Amino acid sequence: MSKLGIYIHVPFCLQKCRYCDFCSFAGRENEMISEYVSALCRDIRAWKERCRGYSADTVYFGGGTPTLLPIRDFDRIFEALTESVSLENGCEISCECNPATADREYLGALRQLGVNRISIGLQSANENELRTLGRIHSYADFVDTYRSARAAGFDNISADLMYGIPEQTLDSFGHTLECLTSLEPEHISAYGLKIEEGTPFGKMRESLPLPDEDTEYGMYMLCGDYLAARGYSKYEISNFAMAGYESRHNIKYWRGEDYLGFGVSAHSYFGGERFANSRDIEGYIRGLDISDERRLIPPSERITEFVMLRMRMCEGVSHSEFYERFGEDFEGLYGERLSRYKDMGYVLTENNRTRFSDKGFFISNYILSDILDF
Repeated sequence: MSKLGIYIHVPFCLQKCRYCDFCSFAGRENEMISEYVSALCRDIRAWKERCRGYSADTVYFGGGTPTLLPIRDFDRIFEALTESVSLENGCEISCECNPATADREYLGALRQLGVNRISIGLQSANENELRTLGRIHSYADFVDTYRSARAAGFDNISADLMYGIPEQTLDSFGHTLECLTSLEPEHISAYGLKIEEGTPFGKMRESLPLPDEDTEYGMYMLCGDYLAARGYSKYEISNFAMAGYESRHNIKYWRGEDYLGFGVSAHSYFGGERFANSRDIEGYIRGLDISDERRLIPPSERITEFVMLRMRMCEGVSHSEFYERFGEDFEGLYGERLSRYKDMGYVLTENNRTRFSDKGFFISNYILSDILDF
């Protein structure tokens, strides 16, 4: 059977963070959760026939804050999933969790339902930085949630952190790394803060006390070196894992494999077609078609997309796989454009692969936009 990833979007939060432009709705969970979950289940069941011939090997609950759902609603979603899609034995089932939104009993119930990977949003171990971000938890809350997950039987825990935060210094970021790695999570995601239009940070852009570019670069390099010294291998621009604990679901995105997204703002790639839902939660609950975009990816765009996604990963682009997929020579298409970045040490070609160096990853968006013309 063909493999399939499933993403389920839970768009509820207790409070919007100041940097967040994800589709999430703060303070509406009590009035909308039950109806939204009913819509999710209806949506999942509608795909039953089209999913014949596929087996799901990853499921990912993202948000928002999925752990605001009552366990009975998770139970309803799992019922719809098992009725509609064949879930493989050993399926990676991940759930995002914000600190202080789930206790040991709740996490134990998730584990019994089949969730076997928890991703907890730390962002920073420094209280002033958490307040600046608009997070509603403390570092102590994170530790309590982390230990509750361990006690509930989770042996695959990921944690998110950020660098480039207002008021953050190289030392304070080092403190966050030290605190987090002392707990020994299996996976760590480290994201550079992006100031998005329409967010509170976007409106405050000119007055934010952000680290300068050299300091942010120092944080990025410190992160890779510090985590490598403690057994975490970098496998994607922002992701590090102990051996065998890479996020199988996220790797599907970067390798261009099939996945279906359910819920508002969810994206899918299925059968060579990309499609997405809008943020119209009321329309979704009422059963309206909230499709935002739907298009077959033409061959030229598939090449561009393949290069962009594979270059996010530390393995980079295999020249032989590129030729097998597209009948084109990678070096013939991109070698000249990449040559100056190779000369500067940002891009490496070895063993029939082209990939970014550590310092190249830091400016990868610039390099990719240059060589791919987007």
